[in-house]
Amino acid sequence: MVNEETSPKSPEARLGMEVEELWDIQEPQLTPTEKLNACFESIPVSEFPHASSSQVIEIRSDASLGEAVRLLSQHKILSAPVVNVDAPEDASWIDRYLGMVEFAGIVVWILHQSEKNGALDASDSFSSALEDSMGPAGVAAAAANWMSSPRYRSSQPGSPKTAGNFFELLTSSDFYKNTKVKDISGSFRWAPFLALQTSNSFLTMLLLLSKYRMKSVPVVDPGDQKIDNIITQSAVIHMLEECADLQWFKSLGSKKLCDLGLPLMSANQVIKGVGGLPVVSGGNKPVANISIRDVQFLLIAPEIYKDYRSITAKNFVTSVKRYLEDNRKASPLVSDMITCRKEDTLKDAITRLDSKEIHRIYVVDEEGNLEGVITLRDIISRIVHEPHGYFGDFFDGVLPLPANSRV
Repeated sequence: MVNEETSPKSPEARLGMEVEELWDIQEPQLTPTEKLNACFESIPVSEFPHASSSQVIEIRSDASLGEAVRLLSQHKILSAPVVNVDAPEDASWIDRYLGMVEFAGIVVWILHQSEKNGALDASDSFSSALEDSMGPAGVAAAAANWMSSPRYRSSQPGSPKTAGNFFELLTSSDFYKNTKVKDISGSFRWAPFLALQTSNSFLTMLLLLSKYRMKSVPVVDPGDQKIDNIITQSAVIHMLEECADLQWFKSLGSKKLCDLGLPLMSANQVIKGVGGLPVVSGGNKPVANISIRDVQFLLIAPEIYKDYRSITAKNFVTSVKRYLEDNRKASPLVSDMITCRKEDTLKDAITRLDSKEIHRIYVVDEEGNLEGVITLRDIISRIVHEPHGYFGDFFDGVLPLPANSRV
């Protein structure tokens, strides 16, 4: 039993103690991972600490793109569920919510529409560039690189599409102001909506956040069929940090990253399938990070690029840094580059990620050269594994595909 006098104060630490008690009664022949699986399967997701009210917001389907961007930026979140305003009051959660909308999805949709309206062939090329980028954070890079290519410039004579005023003109246009969130439902493929019910287990939630690549998982109250909580990868990492001194975590947290098979992605794979891109200098030394959260600056502060003929990675970082300094705001984009060595422990990496509240840490060698990247998802995937046939038909019918989806 937990001694009340020494009981941890934070909700995350108290949750960790519950895992500890379950850990102590597991069958001794089980491996550490099997024990953790059993512990997390025994805890309902309803026990996970609630996110702050400012982090659990809903965006109406009839809101404009500009309003959606403002709300996401104001609440400092990457995405939010979209409520179908046309759904009946007694609708189930599947009918009540259209999906999740995020910064990257909005930017992708806008660029796709502007290319389609300007040149159909160019639109096809841009779509291919997006597929090659394989990640939301690749949006800005794919857009900048492709729109400054000879093929695109030849299709748009006299129009430097990566010029600094491109997004400024776009965000002030009637097209941007009048388009509703429901009109871009096809872009929800960037953040598919799948909710858990409060009775689902921790293990289910952790697998969705790791193996199934969801950055956040809404939790629905089965009573009122509305979202009760939103659990993010960052919240899970914070819980692990709060549990760092507990026995169930110690054996795992003390292992070296390389012994856990991390990083999963080497230096030549860093730009694929992740939500962030390193900016390198001096050969292969990471000096900055551009992530999915930084895509917002293309939409909320497009004027900061007006002095540039093209938006390169260097111009992007420089402009955002100046904007944040002028407005006295902080961002991981302009803080010191978060790095680690393969010989560091898992606990070390979790502590750094949690303290900086960022989603990835870059692995460097002894000379500071980039060797790979470790994401929050990578870490969570080392905590649990999916038992054979675990999900069964869990995914059937819970991801309704929008009629105008381009998937």
